[in-house]
Amino acid sequence: MTRKLFEPFDLKTLSLKNRIVMAPMTRCRAGEGDVPTMLMAEYYAQRTTAGLIISEGVPVSPKARGYLWTPGIYTPEQVEGWKKVTQAIHNEGGVIFAQIWHVGRVSHQSLQPDGSAPEGPTDEQSEGASCFAYDENGNPDNVSTGRPRALDLDGITRVRGEFVQAARNAREAGMDGVEVHGANGYLFDEFMNSVVNTRNDAYGGSPENRCRFLLEVVDAVADAIGIERVGVRISPNGRFNAMPEDPEMETTFLYLAEELDYRGIACLHINDQATFGMPAIPEGLIPKIRATFHGPIILCGGYDVPRAHHAIGEGVADLVAFGVPYIANPDLPARLENGWSLNEADRDTFYGGGEKGYTDYPLYQSKI
Repeated sequence: MTRKLFEPFDLKTLSLKNRIVMAPMTRCRAGEGDVPTMLMAEYYAQRTTAGLIISEGVPVSPKARGYLWTPGIYTPEQVEGWKKVTQAIHNEGGVIFAQIWHVGRVSHQSLQPDGSAPEGPTDEQSEGASCFAYDENGNPDNVSTGRPRALDLDGITRVRGEFVQAARNAREAGMDGVEVHGANGYLFDEFMNSVVNTRNDAYGGSPENRCRFLLEVVDAVADAIGIERVGVRISPNGRFNAMPEDPEMETTFLYLAEELDYRGIACLHINDQATFGMPAIPEGLIPKIRATFHGPIILCGGYDVPRAHHAIGEGVADLVAFGVPYIANPDLPARLENGWSLNEADRDTFYGGGEKGYTDYPLYQSKI
C-alpha cells in the first residue's frame, strides 16, 4: 500500500512531517475580548500530529465577525493570546497557518460595532443563512443574518488593509503563515459569485472583476509577509450560507487558479461541501484546476485513507485535510496509518463550552 499520505512534504520553505492537514474548524471558545486561551493552546498542541494545522477562522476586524467567541487577531491582547498557542504548537514540532477571515454578509447587527449592518458586495440579504449571535432577548442563538450594506471603494481599501495587518499580526504571534479565507459563502466568495455580486464597478461583472478583491488582498498580504507564506481556501460550487448556484462558477475558479498560480502562493486549499449535504464539486473540475495551478493543492471534504492516497497518487492533490475526525482524534495520523478505530465526535460540543468535547478526547490505547 502506498504511504504517500504519511510521508514528509516540503511546503515552499516549510518542512511538514506528513501530508495530513488539520482543516480549519470554528469552535467558539475564545475568552473575553475574543482572546485565544490556554485551553485553545492545549487543543492545538494535542493536534500537532498533523503536518500542517490551519487554524479556525480568525476575524481580521470587529466588522469581520459573524459568530460569537471566535478568536480575533486585530488587538494586542489577541496577538498575545495567539503567541501562547503558537508556542505550544512549536514546542511539539508543529506548523500552523492562521486562517484570516471576513464573514461578509454572514453576520448580524448584534455582532457589529455600534449595532451597524454587516458588510457585503451588495445590500442584498443572504436569505436562509444564519449566524451565531445574540437574539432579540440578548441570548446567544443561531439567528438569521442581517441585511448588509454594500462595501464602497473606501471600504474595500479598508478591508484590504485589515487583512494585511492581520497577516502581520499573525507573523508577530508566531504563525508560520496565513490562509486567506475565500470559501464557504463569506466575503470573497460572495464577491466571486456572479449571482450574488451584481456590482457595476471594477469589482463586479467579469470573472476578472469579481476575483479582483481577493487577488488584491493576496498581493497586499504577500507584500507584507512573503508569498511563500500565503495560502488561499476556495469552495467551488459551494452552497453553504445560502449561496446560489453560479452559472459562471467554472470559468471564475479556473481564472482564479491561473492568477494564483502566476503569483506562486504557498498552497491552494479546495473544500468540497458534499459532506455538508450540499452539491459536490462537479466531476472533472479539480483536475482542470490542477492543470492550471501547479503549486501545492490541499483537498478537503470527507476523505478517508484510500481516497486520500488515490488523490495524491493521481497528482490532483499534494496534501489532504481532515476536519471532524481531528476534533475527536488528536492522534489521527497514527490511527489512519495503523487502521486503528476512531473516536466519535460529539456534535453537541462543537461550538462553545470548555474542555468537554474539546481537549478530553483520549489517545488510542491497544486492548492487548
